[in-house]
Amino acid sequence: MELNCVQFLENKTILVTGATGFLAKVFVEKILRVQPNVKKLYLLVRASDDEAATKRLRTEVFEKDLFKVLRENLGDEKLNRLLYDKVVSVPGDIATDEQLGMNDSNFIERMQKEIDIVVNVAATTNFSKRYDVGLGINTFGALNVLHFAKKCIRAQLLLHVSTAYVCGEKQGVLPENLFFLEDIRNNDGLRLDINLERELIKQRLKELNEQDCSEEDITLAMKELGMERAKLHGWPNTYVFTKSMGEMLLGNHKENLPLVIIRPTMITSTFSEPFPGWIEGLRTLDSVVVAFGKGRLKCFLADPNSVLDLIPVDMVANAMVTAATIHAGNLGSQTVYHVGSSFKNPITFEQVHDLAARYFTINPLVGRDGSPIIVSKGTIFSTMAQFSFYVTLRYKLPLQTLTAKLSSRCGWSSFIDLMFCFRAYLMIRILR
Repeated sequence: MELNCVQFLENKTILVTGATGFLAKVFVEKILRVQPNVKKLYLLVRASDDEAATKRLRTEVFEKDLFKVLRENLGDEKLNRLLYDKVVSVPGDIATDEQLGMNDSNFIERMQKEIDIVVNVAATTNFSKRYDVGLGINTFGALNVLHFAKKCIRAQLLLHVSTAYVCGEKQGVLPENLFFLEDIRNNDGLRLDINLERELIKQRLKELNEQDCSEEDITLAMKELGMERAKLHGWPNTYVFTKSMGEMLLGNHKENLPLVIIRPTMITSTFSEPFPGWIEGLRTLDSVVVAFGKGRLKCFLADPNSVLDLIPVDMVANAMVTAATIHAGNLGSQTVYHVGSSFKNPITFEQVHDLAARYFTINPLVGRDGSPIIVSKGTIFSTMAQFSFYVTLRYKLPLQTLTAKLSSRCGWSSFIDLMFCFRAYLMIRILR
């Protein structure tokens, strides 16, 4: 299959949206490394003009360590030539319109004559993003990409990256037929109308502007609205809710254009390609692991037997290439792939906890004073009652005792006393 995938990519022209994202740049590196005879890669990034788009791609993609294998294999001069010949930076924004924010009609016409495959990776992944922003990018932005793809004369496939969790918190068999889902009802019979959601946003923004609210207040209100609407219809947060609605629109409007939806689970660092362990920033589980390594996380509230469905980013990129190879040109086809590890190679929270404790014991992080940070294994609490009891004994009671002692001192005799008690009071309020 690998040989077929490599052959498939030869002489193909591919549009990739969200090209500076973590997954997208791994996907682009994979193509350039295994098939330098790809015809063209149009990489869409949010930028004001061609120069700004080119600069973003250079600094945020091609100069990253991710490309060091390709650079070592080809050398700087040949790599630069490859990028010059094969890569076209495209300033745009999928949330803008069906032309993806592009204004040059001649350039758009050229793209639509050349493109074979459209890969939509652009998204806002913030769980509590403003509802208007999330709906604009994740829902109607996806629809804009679809409309653009349908105008591409040679288009063989739209490959859309979503998430494994867009189904919502529902029980039983979940149908994967995406057609006619613009008007669906949840278990309580509540109707979900995507256009109505957009109208609710417009009305709420109008009310907030009429009330002369600050931009900060508007942002907070739109975040709250997103979480409220998501939970009302059975989704845990704004991100998966808006991504789910994006999938619904794709299924309902794709017509004969082949559609593949790739749903990865929690994406982690590379497993093997282009080399093991490459990652960028703190992703999914990383912030918890780092906090543990720094000695700041002494306990965990989690089911130790719960499965963490992790998947290396290079495996997701491989799945994308394979799916494109299999389904390109299959008119009217529609396929959803979940890309995860829990079925064949599950890892539990307790196993991750043990691995992290072993790793930081052997390879401790260094504190600000230059000394190694010694971590204890910590405790996993499987119930909220256990966790609350621990927090009460460890933090709440000592703070209450401190407050009582300080309050008994003669009339808050010093400013320092007052500040200590104020901090203790705040901590008690937080831990209640």
